Amino acid sequence: MDRILRKAYIWVVNHPRMIVTVFAAALLICVVLKGMVSVNYDMKDYLPEDSPSTRALHVMDNEYDEGTPNVRVMIKDVSIPEALDYKQKLEDIDGVTQVTWLDDSVNIGIPLEMMDEDLTDNFYKDGNVLYQVTVDKSKRISAVHNIEILKGAEIAASGDAVSTVVATLSTVKEIKKITIIAVIFVLLILVVTTRSWIEPVIILAGLGVSIGINAGTNIIFGEISFITNAAGSILQLAVSLDYSVFLIHRYEECRKTCSDHKEAMVDALSKSTSSILSSGTTTVIGFLALILMQFRIGPDLGIALAKGILIGLITVFSFTPALVVLCHRIMEKAHHRSFLPDFRDFGKFVYKAMIPMVCIFALIIVPAYKASNSNSYYYGSAYIFGTDTKLGRDTEEIKEKFCKNDTYALMIPKGKPSVEKELSQELQELPEVSGIISYVDAAGAEVPKEYVEADTLKKLDSDKYTRMIISVDVEDESEETFRLVETIRDIADEYYPDEWLLAGSGVSNYDLMDTTTADMIKVNLVAIVAVYLVLVLMMRSLFLPLILVASIETAIWINVSCPYIIGNPVFYIAYLIISSVQLGATVDYSILMTDRYREYRETLDKKEAVVSTISSVTGSILVSGSALTMVGFLLGFISSHGVLAQLGIFVGRGALCSLCIVFLVLPGMLYIFDRLYIRKPGGRKKSTGKKMTLRRSKENGI
Repeated sequence: MDRILRKAYIWVVNHPRMIVTVFAAALLICVVLKGMVSVNYDMKDYLPEDSPSTRALHVMDNEYDEGTPNVRVMIKDVSIPEALDYKQKLEDIDGVTQVTWLDDSVNIGIPLEMMDEDLTDNFYKDGNVLYQVTVDKSKRISAVHNIEILKGAEIAASGDAVSTVVATLSTVKEIKKITIIAVIFVLLILVVTTRSWIEPVIILAGLGVSIGINAGTNIIFGEISFITNAAGSILQLAVSLDYSVFLIHRYEECRKTCSDHKEAMVDALSKSTSSILSSGTTTVIGFLALILMQFRIGPDLGIALAKGILIGLITVFSFTPALVVLCHRIMEKAHHRSFLPDFRDFGKFVYKAMIPMVCIFALIIVPAYKASNSNSYYYGSAYIFGTDTKLGRDTEEIKEKFCKNDTYALMIPKGKPSVEKELSQELQELPEVSGIISYVDAAGAEVPKEYVEADTLKKLDSDKYTRMIISVDVEDESEETFRLVETIRDIADEYYPDEWLLAGSGVSNYDLMDTTTADMIKVNLVAIVAVYLVLVLMMRSLFLPLILVASIETAIWINVSCPYIIGNPVFYIAYLIISSVQLGATVDYSILMTDRYREYRETLDKKEAVVSTISSVTGSILVSGSALTMVGFLLGFISSHGVLAQLGIFVGRGALCSLCIVFLVLPGMLYIFDRLYIRKPGGRKKSTGKKMTLRRSKENGI
């Protein structure tokens, strides 16, 4: 196998122009293809096809011209006649398929004082009018924009459609800003950690090519989620950075002993293949674990990131070496001294601190695990935008004027008006139900449908179903909401066993909660077991991979326990994704640390091996770790989208947690359990160890 790989590497260094040309052509094609990949910002579209709310929405789309309301529009300081006029203006907007208001359930000519106060307060209160509006998904952006600029009206708008539009428009701008800052930061890191002014450009060129090709090849999916679109490229940048850095560092080492630049590159590729493939394989497996999620944003992100890492590996073994061969003269002319210290003093500090840190680590494992599983969660989009945004302020203002308000659509088979009436009456007895619009409520069970207004009948009846529009006084998402959804489903099942369908924002959020919660244990367990098995095969040890996996898993638990400690709710999708992302992205640090320690133990005693390992790997680990940390925090602090922002904070903080444990705890664990996996103890002569350390440090350019 080694001979085959070496022949392949010889071919690469002998055909650099061809390889660079092929990759450049592929990049140009993929840049064009990227513009054809559509992005979906609606989380509910990623529910499993067999979830109850998804099936209900599909049936409703087939049976009715209008879906469930997805926008709440409040207009301030209007009279009843003005409210009717604004309703007509809303209905005239292209993309608005339905507007539901008070006149759909009562005769608006009756004085307000004579109407049911609970019903009227859902639609008209203190001179403020609230409409339940249904917007076509295909015309969502233009429709919401035209609603918000409705002439002569002071408007507040909220709802799923508005959240999706705001996410669509704001995320694109924010990701551009994040990407620019991230690239500048990574460039600065590379300038400090490499030995030539041209090396950072070569590394970034390789990363840019792999990221561009990955983004273009997403065309095979047709559509990607907003999380994949926003976080995929910058995560790929941070995670795959160390592959290129490691290869360049190996090339610099080989160049000192080999006068021919092509031969030096072949040697560098041969020597770095095992380490790079080990890191890449575990990272890919961590991302692929997301495929097991029923909530389809997981597979969407997992496949795209895994594909990106695979493309990155192909690039680092072909495009980057070819570019180095073409630019070797410029690299040598632009050579500069190392800006990094040798980190030997840091190695001595770690040696002194590692045993106490292992003790602290052992004490916090169980509390960190329990705290990580004690968070409170948001499952849907109701709290994605905070009160520092216009949407957040509008949402709070509507809640303040009209309390908590949502709308569900319950579809039941036609033909049993007396049963419909009983069902409606029982539902109206629920304290959270503030009103129902249905055929039996609007016209009465005894009134023939021929005498009902055609427009009203069309909203309620289809060929197979009749529909109840239920106004509820609950949040889009809360424990109270989830209990109400369960209650309505149970009541409907009593009257129409297995024949009813329920849709609405709160209903979809319930299914999001139900689906994502079921995914958690399965995804994490598979990721951990798969990474462990790969490490067993690579390290040929059963015990050593346990140390590595335990270290990173504890770092994950510490990371996700922070929101519980400070009392902040967590978006469950971010919580679910970060476990696989942090495992896949940071297990590389543990692998590099362990491989170098075992290498040094062939000639050094345990103490010298620890100090030398820290001295030699700190620079490489800090390159990747600091990039991942910065990229995560940039996403967290710049993005106004709650899920993306929280995912970014998780990534940044997770990278820091992993770095701390890898630097301060893992060396101690390797030291303590040394006899369990080191067969031949190293030499005991301190002077020999010191000379070997200095020699290896110089070879590594540190």
